[in-house]
Parts: sequence; C-alpha cells; structure tokens
Amino acid sequence: MQARLANPRGFCAGVDRAIEIVERALAMYGAPVYVLHEIVHNRRVLDTLRSQGVHFVDDLDDIPSGAVTIFSAHGVSDEIERVGRERALRVIDATCPLVTKVHDQARVYAQGDRELILIGHAGHPEVEGTLGRFPGRVHVLSTPEEVAALEVLSPERLAYVTQTTLSIDDTREVIAALTARFPAIAGPDLKDICYATQNRQNAVKRLSSDVQLLIVVGSANSSNSNRLRELGQRAEVNAYLVDEADQIDPAWLAGSPEVGVTAGASAPEALVQEILARLRELGVESVIETAGEEETVVFKMPAEIDGVS
Repeated sequence: MQARLANPRGFCAGVDRAIEIVERALAMYGAPVYVLHEIVHNRRVLDTLRSQGVHFVDDLDDIPSGAVTIFSAHGVSDEIERVGRERALRVIDATCPLVTKVHDQARVYAQGDRELILIGHAGHPEVEGTLGRFPGRVHVLSTPEEVAALEVLSPERLAYVTQTTLSIDDTREVIAALTARFPAIAGPDLKDICYATQNRQNAVKRLSSDVQLLIVVGSANSSNSNRLRELGQRAEVNAYLVDEADQIDPAWLAGSPEVGVTAGASAPEALVQEILARLRELGVESVIETAGEEETVVFKMPAEIDGVS
C-alpha cells in the first residue's frame, strides 16, 4: 500500500492568523485569555491552547469585565461587538478577513434595501455572525429544494452571500437555482468562496481518481473538513473523518492499495504526520506528495498585537 498526500491541506492563512493572535495575546497579557466560541474547529488545537491558559466560552456573560477577549475566526454579530464595548472587554478580533469580506458584502446589500439570502448551514458560528451583521430580512438555505420553496417579499430586490466553507459544487447548484428563479438577484462571484476551501476541495477531487480510501483529518464540527469527506464519497471513495490516529479502523485499508490523506483548514500538520505514522504501522510502505496549488496568502495582524512575538 502507499499513501497519497493532498496538496494543499491543513491550516489556511485565516486559521494560522487566528491561532497566532491567541498566542500573541498570551505573550502580551499573560493568562487567562478568553475566546468567544472555539477559535477554530479542531480539538487538538483547542486542547493545546487550554493548557496554556485560554478559556473558550459560549457567552460574553462568562467573561469577567475588562478581561482580554478574542472573537473567533468565524466572526460575530454587531450586537456582540456592542456588548463587548459596554463591558469594557479588551477585545481582539480574530475574524478571518475573508469572513469580514462577506460581512461587508451584506452591509452593501442592506444599504441597497435588499432582502438577503445567506447560503450556508443554520446554526454554524459563521452564519450566526453574518446574520447579526444584516439589519433586514434574511433567509438561510443550502439546497436547490429550499430555493424552490422560498417565499420573498420582492423578487426584484434580492441579494445573496455565502458561508466561506461550503462545498463549491453544492453552492454552484444553489446559486444556479436562485438566478434561474430570481433573474434580478445580486450576489458575489462563486470565486468569493474562501480560496483555501476551493484549493482543498480541488485537491481532493484530483486525489479521488487515484485512491480507494480517503482519510480526512479534522474535527466533526469542522464544516470544511466535512465537505472534503463528502467529496470523496461522491467520487465513490470510502471516505472517513478522523480527529486522531487511533480512530483509524484497520479494516478500512482492506482492498485499498492507494490511500488518500488530506486535512481540513483547521487541522494542524502534526496530526497529519501522526495519521501517516499509524498508516505505516498498518502496512503503508510509501508516501507520495501530490502536486497542488501553492498558497502564499498572509493576513495582517490586528493592530492591538501587531509587532508582538
């Protein structure tokens, strides 16, 4: 057996930035540092930061007044920002700049008095944050069937934005359904879906034609990791999402001379290497790095901690 490693894989620029923000805040202020929601959706990353004095909370009420507070990469609502100011929290915003771009798009549509359709998964932190940035009427949906059942106030005054971590193929279908039913709808180009999401999905598509088994390194609540697993399944590859190497079932490898390995945008490379070590124990003899899109994007640090190392 041999393993084929997808490229690119693992951490994207937004995740790198978010984790570095937390680390710089610890260096600058010391523990404890509070993070509203999970900074990124990966169990290993969260456990490591907890051991350094980071507290992840689901409500601002769980943060002492005046404490150092970081908003996660998924973004927050206007209301959360307002409450943070009222409670004099020392806020550092780790929202991914590509999520901020979606918020800015939504604001433009609000100024144009448009009804908004948010293509995404209800309840996801990024979706909740975007909902809280748009003052008007919003519909959250993720399938063409939901488009067909949609009731709007004015078909001529519609716009859409998208969650950044969706399946490109699924989103393309939803946008096609929207534009077919509402020809006057406004919205960004499909390429505005996060570049890292696109690149990792394209890498899995290329990989899927050569492997019988696909292992995606990522946590169960990671949207982009789940989309990678689904892409493998659509290509009729046995695809599994794992958080740790000990979750690999040796039975998965039966009849799979070529094993594909990738990682979601919030999964660290150390986990990938642990997965490869486990696969070697189970009979994989060689690892091939596949070619892929080179990523050179780097996002600027927030002013509050820029220059801190």
